[in-house]
Amino acid sequence: MITARLARLPLLAVAAATILAGSWAGWLGGMHLVAERSFVDRIEEPLTDLRLLIAGPRRPPAEVVIVAIDDDTVAAEQGYPLARDRIADLVRAIAAAGARALAVDILFIDPSTAFADTALADALAAIPSVIAAAGRFDRTHGQAISAPATADELWPLAPLTGAASVGLVNVSTDGGGTPRHLPLVFQTSRGLMTGFALRAAALRAGAEPVLGLTTVTVAGSRVPLDAGWHLPLRFYGPAKTIPTVSALGFLSTGGSRPPLSGRIAVLGVTATAVGDTFATPFDPVTPGVEVQATGIAQLLAGAGLVRDAGIREIDASLALLLAVGGVLLVSLIPLTYALPIVALALVIVLGATTFLFGQGIWMSAALPLAASVPPVALTTFARQMHERRQARLVLQAEEALRRFQPAALAERIADDPSFLSTPVEQAAAVLFVDLAGFTSQSERLGPAMTRAFLKQFHTLLVDDINAHHGVVMNFMGDGAMIVFGVADDTADPAGRAFAAGFALARDVGAWLERQGASGDDPGIRLGLHFGVVSLSRLGHDSHQQISVSGDTVNLASRLMEVAKSAGATIAVSMDLIDAMEGNFADFGEPDDVRTVDIRGRRQSVDVGLWRGAGPDLPLG
Repeated sequence: MITARLARLPLLAVAAATILAGSWAGWLGGMHLVAERSFVDRIEEPLTDLRLLIAGPRRPPAEVVIVAIDDDTVAAEQGYPLARDRIADLVRAIAAAGARALAVDILFIDPSTAFADTALADALAAIPSVIAAAGRFDRTHGQAISAPATADELWPLAPLTGAASVGLVNVSTDGGGTPRHLPLVFQTSRGLMTGFALRAAALRAGAEPVLGLTTVTVAGSRVPLDAGWHLPLRFYGPAKTIPTVSALGFLSTGGSRPPLSGRIAVLGVTATAVGDTFATPFDPVTPGVEVQATGIAQLLAGAGLVRDAGIREIDASLALLLAVGGVLLVSLIPLTYALPIVALALVIVLGATTFLFGQGIWMSAALPLAASVPPVALTTFARQMHERRQARLVLQAEEALRRFQPAALAERIADDPSFLSTPVEQAAAVLFVDLAGFTSQSERLGPAMTRAFLKQFHTLLVDDINAHHGVVMNFMGDGAMIVFGVADDTADPAGRAFAAGFALARDVGAWLERQGASGDDPGIRLGLHFGVVSLSRLGHDSHQQISVSGDTVNLASRLMEVAKSAGATIAVSMDLIDAMEGNFADFGEPDDVRTVDIRGRRQSVDVGLWRGAGPDLPLG
């Protein structure tokens, strides 16, 4: 099991990840603050459209009406463009219908007949009006959202500019061509010029607009602006949501004309395949005059979108917080907690931006995602790689632990580090094994061959003990201490110890014969006893080992001396034989049963002795 301290990233890596996340979010936030276009805007565009559709259409203000040169008008006038004198008639009819102001979203850059041009100029002079100019831009150089600088301009004819105000009709669109902003100020060859929508709103209000650093005031109504005096657009709905009347109704000689009392009329072209159109979230084909009318309505009613410097600062701060906070979370706490928290935070942010958009506040939904997801994802990947490395290290440590501790006990320690923090007393069978005559044998073999000899012996010993579910507690050179019944709940520990002792005597005896052992060479000697043992941790707090102790252990060890003095291979206490669940007779009757005194022990012990050579003993 990997602890939280081991699994979390090192503090140096956490600091590096946090700095990188902050730098990434700061870079994106810096571009966002100065309204520099980036890939974040590509993500923001569909999210903006989605939020606009969720908010749904709105009722437009009554002060704005579109007079559309539509298909019916073009058919009645036998084609487009309309004759200049007919447009003059249309302007006079609009004025006669009571319009307070007129905004003509039509470019008059080429001269017509002197009569027609003069007639139009006279008609425009009779009503507060603004006519369209257009700027052309160098598309090879991307621009941030700032006061646009034109490469050149298309200006209306001189006679018309003397009769009406002029405003540029250019629209700021995103990469997909959807209008997002209306620039209210342009840098042109004639100096700073106001946009068409702002000039029209000022004419309707009857007062000059006042531009601040982040706002524009029209007739006492302050409207927040985005960077560079750009008006964020919030469309009211599909085409014709803003009240729209056909220009044919003003050009016809019969019938009543639509009333325009107190309104500003926006004259433009909506006929099919004539004039400019844009795709908006509500309508894939929205006439340009509708875009301009939307901007005019927002300037007059003040019910558009708020996306000013303050909102952008909140966006950047939130993005930085999510990026740094997310990285810290996935670095320091378990990923099963960190990732849901980060995901929940992003869901809350997206939900909040959707709700606020419906209230007219345009916070970025893309910036928090773009700022936080990449660094969080990379940190998560680094965390997973670190955890895998730590898991490998822990696995290696556990494997090493199993080499220094019995496998059964090592598994218990790995699963429960507090195992045996308090000593445990329980009944167990203890088996001691020793090679008789090994000292002289090791002198003849030398160190290297002695080690190889012992390795074979220990391997054979462990295989037999594992087969009987015992635990080798200690190797002691040419001997070992083995217990049964302390690491699991396998039944009949006494019977398993008894069977394991006979298996060892048989297998080790056979192995020694294969080694060419003679009568003077090593043989095996075993002592077995059953009783209560104390299982505990011994040693210092920083260096411990699992051990068993008590009278049972001491007596099992002393029984090897009994076997030696009696010339026997196996010495088994009658306590162990009585504790067996099976019949010890399956292994043959003992060669001798005697009561012996144990050195250092007051009470005598009844012991069964088997003197036969190892290979001749039964397996059981």
